[in-house]
Amino acid sequence: MKPSVDEFRESMSRVCGAVNLITTDGPSGRGGFVATAMCSVTDDPPTLLVCMNSNSAQAQTFIDNGCFCVNVMRHDSAELASVFAGKVQEMEERYTYGEWETLNTGAPALLSSLVSCDCKIAELRRVGTHNILIGHIVGQSLRETGKSLLYFDRSFGRFEVA
Repeated sequence: MKPSVDEFRESMSRVCGAVNLITTDGPSGRGGFVATAMCSVTDDPPTLLVCMNSNSAQAQTFIDNGCFCVNVMRHDSAELASVFAGKVQEMEERYTYGEWETLNTGAPALLSSLVSCDCKIAELRRVGTHNILIGHIVGQSLRETGKSLLYFDRSFGRFEVA
């Protein structure tokens, strides 16, 4: 039997995902949101995809800017993730948290992330309530290794080796 929206959401809360801060900047201004729906597509050319709610107030900003940066968040950055998940509503105020640089597109890259992948949008697909942003990586910054911030059962956490 097909699950209801609430049943599907409950199912997905039981899937552990790495927390990524997705950012943009350009002619339409800054944007930023938290996503666990991010994955690699191919390594030739290096390509990522990110899923974003198409009803988000920021959806058009990302499309108009034509770029995004995937910042893989460290295990100790739950507070920053909360800021970009909506704890702070004003976009410019969100960017007062953390330290930032830019790589190639101008999208903000978080200095405390494990890696930042700067992408130009190569393709956009709408599926149901979400846009799938497919981006070619045009710049990357690998930083110190560490543990990823994870999201599971509607809570932030980190992976512990048994």
